[in-house]
Amino acid sequence: MEELPSHIMIDILSRLPVKTIIHCKCVCNRWRNLVSNSRFSDIHLSRSPAGLMIHHTYSKNMRSGIDRPGVLRWVEIKNELDHQRLHHDPVMSLDLGLAPVLRESTLLQVGSVNGLICLWQSGSDISDNCDDTYICNPITREYIILPRQIHYRNAHRTIVYGFGVGLRTNEYKVIRSSQLIQPNPHETPRLEAEVYTLGTGQWRSLGPVPYWLNGWHGPFLNGNVHWIVLDKDSIEKLCTFDIENETFQLFPSRPSDAKDESPMHFVSLAVMRGCLCQSDTYYDDEIVIWVMKEYGIKESWCKEVVIKKSVSPDLDWVMWEPLYLMEGLKDGSFLMVYYEDFLLKYCPERKTVEKVELFDRYFNGIAYRPSFVKLVRFESERVLVF
Repeated sequence: MEELPSHIMIDILSRLPVKTIIHCKCVCNRWRNLVSNSRFSDIHLSRSPAGLMIHHTYSKNMRSGIDRPGVLRWVEIKNELDHQRLHHDPVMSLDLGLAPVLRESTLLQVGSVNGLICLWQSGSDISDNCDDTYICNPITREYIILPRQIHYRNAHRTIVYGFGVGLRTNEYKVIRSSQLIQPNPHETPRLEAEVYTLGTGQWRSLGPVPYWLNGWHGPFLNGNVHWIVLDKDSIEKLCTFDIENETFQLFPSRPSDAKDESPMHFVSLAVMRGCLCQSDTYYDDEIVIWVMKEYGIKESWCKEVVIKKSVSPDLDWVMWEPLYLMEGLKDGSFLMVYYEDFLLKYCPERKTVEKVELFDRYFNGIAYRPSFVKLVRFESERVLVF
């Protein structure tokens, strides 16, 4: 094999399972260099299989009361002859506490693009000691710390994140909206946005955000980050941020429903099987999954699944808290997280919701495709290793 041209070797290596590729790096210097090549990472990424990244937080240590950063657990979606199954190899887990700067931190996954994950150091109050942003690749075990953002003191605020890549420029960007509520009720609330392009070393202010956004992160699709809009008088209930042009704009939302006015109505967005999806949980009643069949076309929103309370009598509690969609499988079933407690699977053939017994409680998850994208490609960033 040593006599094979490099482009053929790259093609062969890129077709191997991720864990095998990691082992191949230890075979010889040539293989290590090939796997570290940007051409290899691009080819492998084009073939990278769908999966999940579970962030196991374990909540707080009940005795010490100390926050822990948690563990990232990659879950593969394995293709069998007649079905797909979930597989987690504990060896591929990444303990975020191995990084000294992350110890005693509370972290949230706020986005994933091309194998890179954006993490936010959240907290009950935003201060100089608890408001950092990180980019990591769990496969290469690298991470970078972004510079501190613009700070607004003496004001309560909610933070909304987005993470995406330009389709033409291939620039990776983090978008962050600080939605400020002033202590003086007579003052108008301020919404400010910042953007960080990996490799530049600095945040840039984008000025005011035109809409109130819901949730702490939004899914990325077709060059845009998507969020739910909270403004009651908005003609559309979705908003996008164009990564290339760095602009906010309203986006076609699904048809309205009379039940949307319910105070116990939980909504979340996700990307499944290449389509934008919305999950609506109506407390103690039903769950509705909407799918936008043609991107950007309002009329293409389709009510894909309606899960009634009686679908799984022993799981009637799934209507009590928000459900977060993660990934769809080839047989039409899909995976979702109930609050931070359980991984669930909806099976369309049986029309049932089932628990997936993979992990203990206290976790969240996002769709994830593993990659060997190296953070050193972003000049001016200081790359650290777990």
